[in-house]
Amino acid sequence: MAVNAAARRPANAVRHDTRLALALLAIFLAISAVLAIAPATRSDWLLENVITFLALIWLIFSYRQRPLSRLACILLFVFGVLHEIGAHYQYSEVPYDHWFATISGGQSLDAMLGFERNQYDRLVHFLYGLLITPVAAEVICARVRLRGVWQFLLPVTFMMSHALIYELVEWFAASVFAADVGQAYLGTQGDVWDAQKDMFLATLGSLIAQPLWMWHRRDS
Repeated sequence: MAVNAAARRPANAVRHDTRLALALLAIFLAISAVLAIAPATRSDWLLENVITFLALIWLIFSYRQRPLSRLACILLFVFGVLHEIGAHYQYSEVPYDHWFATISGGQSLDAMLGFERNQYDRLVHFLYGLLITPVAAEVICARVRLRGVWQFLLPVTFMMSHALIYELVEWFAASVFAADVGQAYLGTQGDVWDAQKDMFLATLGSLIAQPLWMWHRRDS
């Protein structure tokens, strides 16, 4: 029985779009340049963007060898913009509650949901798991043939390890730099369980994203 040629090709080879990737990269760099102007704290902005710049360099050079799908590029772009907003304002000071009050006639989102702290960092940790898991799964599956339950487990545990490593990086940076810079970078806002909650939210996002990505990949 003849096998459809498209079915034999890697999914990202069918769905990648270099023009879209370049357009998203250009828009992201433009947004990043604007948000780099007069951030809340320049030292914290630099710390927040070290990993981002390294990841961007890796993505640019690796794309030529293994292009990412359109979906992966869009997810990376959305997450990157959300991160740059956090870096500009300092995560614990992103004025989302003020923005919500402006469009809702003065209502407070934090008050409505019972939040006692700025939740932007928690949102981004959750979205890291939700948005980046499909990208990680695509990269892993392009290099390793996964079968059965490993198609689900390996990308999720990969993301869990990243969430752990990031918390360790935050702790190390806070220990090395001046107290005010380190605390701004940590952004715990007085919560002694901040690191654990951040890792949990990233894991939760990953657990939600991976079944959806597997379904999407099956139907692609």
